[in-house]
Amino acid sequence: MTELVKIREVSTKYNVSARALRYYEDMGLIKSTRSSDYAYRLYDKQALKRLEQILILRRLNISIKDIQLIFQASGTETVLDVLGKKVNEIDGEVALLQDLKDIILEFIEQIRQADFSRNDDIKKLYEKAANVENHIANVSNSQNSLSINHLLDVTDKLKKAPEVRIIQINPFKAFTSGADMIENVMGPFQQWQEDHNNLVKKMIYGAPDFLWFEEDGKAVWIWAVEEWVTEKDTAPYKLIEFEGGLYAAAMSIDGNDDMGGRVCSGIMKWLENSGFELDDRPGHRTMGHMVNPTDEIRNALGYDQMDIYVPIKIRGKNR
Repeated sequence: MTELVKIREVSTKYNVSARALRYYEDMGLIKSTRSSDYAYRLYDKQALKRLEQILILRRLNISIKDIQLIFQASGTETVLDVLGKKVNEIDGEVALLQDLKDIILEFIEQIRQADFSRNDDIKKLYEKAANVENHIANVSNSQNSLSINHLLDVTDKLKKAPEVRIIQINPFKAFTSGADMIENVMGPFQQWQEDHNNLVKKMIYGAPDFLWFEEDGKAVWIWAVEEWVTEKDTAPYKLIEFEGGLYAAAMSIDGNDDMGGRVCSGIMKWLENSGFELDDRPGHRTMGHMVNPTDEIRNALGYDQMDIYVPIKIRGKNR
């Protein structure tokens, strides 16, 4: 009998979120199975091999749409074509970075020679700065590798820091999965919502949903609801009062870095040089929110988007 691995074990082994695994399956990249004595997703050796291929290709910055094309092809021609195009992109980025370097060096020299009492000199510097800004806007991440270990090292170094924005979340009423193992949250809780779809559409307030992890490996999923909703409507799931607060937010693409682990690290690094600090009071957690929850939007984009929210407060302030 083929050995089957539980979704939680796969998530831990490959450092990929259960949500990302479900996303890859929804996009037709991997397949799970169910057994008669276990209600949740299980993966065989073939699925795990395919997952390893996906994770390597994503590290090479290959899009989900291109990965779909690669897996649908019968030979190596498609993957060679995709990787060849990626090499051309990298060559273009290397050339662009060299141009950017030359511009910055020229800019430095002009600053040394500039007379800041002359308006003409200031205008030239402003135009040069605008030119540099335009070049920076066109520079994207580049990844290349000769080995998997080198690949991991290079991609981690070249990934840009996330663009952080400050979000004020107001308090709201929500119904919650409660703290449970991730497969119970993504399984029964989601199934309950699908089974009560018409009621959920009436209950949901602005459709904000958040997911966070507890220290014991459990997860919590909440949905904001209208004030008229009672626990009779949401049974067996309970209602809570979400406190809200101030959050530093940034986007994680595909949600495949373990609930935005890289993005969380980027936000924490950003906090070091900001006027804010981590808010570690009880009830204030790092959370994930899917920006585009519908399959139609996700398929049009070719990837998933997850906003990561880190609770913060003004530095030195108790609340």
